[in-house]
Amino acid sequence: MDPQELANLAHLRRARDLIDREYARPLDVPTMAQRALMSPAHFSRRFRAAYGETPYSYLMTRRIERAMTLLRAGMSVTDACMTVGCTSLGSFSSRFTEIVGETPSAYRGREHDAVTAMPACVAKVQTRPSRNAPAATGAPAPSPAPDIENVPSRIREAGRTAAA
Repeated sequence: MDPQELANLAHLRRARDLIDREYARPLDVPTMAQRALMSPAHFSRRFRAAYGETPYSYLMTRRIERAMTLLRAGMSVTDACMTVGCTSLGSFSSRFTEIVGETPSAYRGREHDAVTAMPACVAKVQTRPSRNAPAATGAPAPSPAPDIENVPSRIREAGRTAAA
């Protein structure tokens, strides 16, 4: 890695730290890019390449993570939404459901005893939302393809004939 790439990563880290610290403030890509000493378009491309998601997506994931903590503590969904810096309850609920896999009200309503029993450093890692994780929507998992060898012989023979 050359010195310029290291400098770019340091600037990106400054912008990411801004997001982590100031998540409740109104932040936009130009403000974040200014912190990284880059143009907004260049910043967005470099941020995505370095961290695997867009700056706005990272910001919303951090906001949802903080909202999860507030909801576990018993705060109302509307108050949690406004506290973390979201201005639209509908957009917040949609994004929360997309990332966490359940609505904010459902998340708030269920038991979180396991999280309260964990040390804070472990709870932070275990409860961190991830866009790459499959959503727990409650829908049944798709059934696997049937194993052709376990199907009755008439059907198996018809499948072999059709395949030939």
